[in-house]
Amino acid sequence: MSIDRQAGFTYLAVLFAVAFMGLGLALTGEVWHTALARDRETELLYAGNQYRRAIERYYLSGPKQFPGALEDLLKDPRKPGTERYLRKLYFDPMTGKSEWGLVKGPEGRIMGVYSLSEDSPKKVANFGFANKEFEGAAKYSDWKFVYNPGTQQAAIPQQLTVPDPGNPDAQKTPVPQGTK
Repeated sequence: MSIDRQAGFTYLAVLFAVAFMGLGLALTGEVWHTALARDRETELLYAGNQYRRAIERYYLSGPKQFPGALEDLLKDPRKPGTERYLRKLYFDPMTGKSEWGLVKGPEGRIMGVYSLSEDSPKKVANFGFANKEFEGAAKYSDWKFVYNPGTQQAAIPQQLTVPDPGNPDAQKTPVPQGTK
């Protein structure tokens, strides 16, 4: 009878070991999924900002107009030579497709791009200055990478300290910068 009892305890121990291993694998999968989502968010921020910068350079390099298609950022049709603002068209990392949502300007030309994903983002705060409007967004498609020439940012005034050459031990005098 004691052998039957030992076999029951062994079976129970193996059952608990398998359950704990399954739980560990489930937690590992969840962490891996979250890390993958954060990596895709980083890729989305990179690609979207590359498109925004390319649209800005396109707009500023010629007769103040936006591109008619994303392909115009690869080779500017307004110029006789080859002028590129992007080396390649980026895939939307959230959907895995080359299709992006397009933000159209008043003339129907492209002012910006956004992801077509309706998933909710992991990152909802602590964005850089260029992406501050993404804070609190409910879905990735709310992250619109738009170049708007009417909202150009002025230089931020800074104060630099300048040493007094006549008295090296004296306090440094602050000099306002960027005020005109």
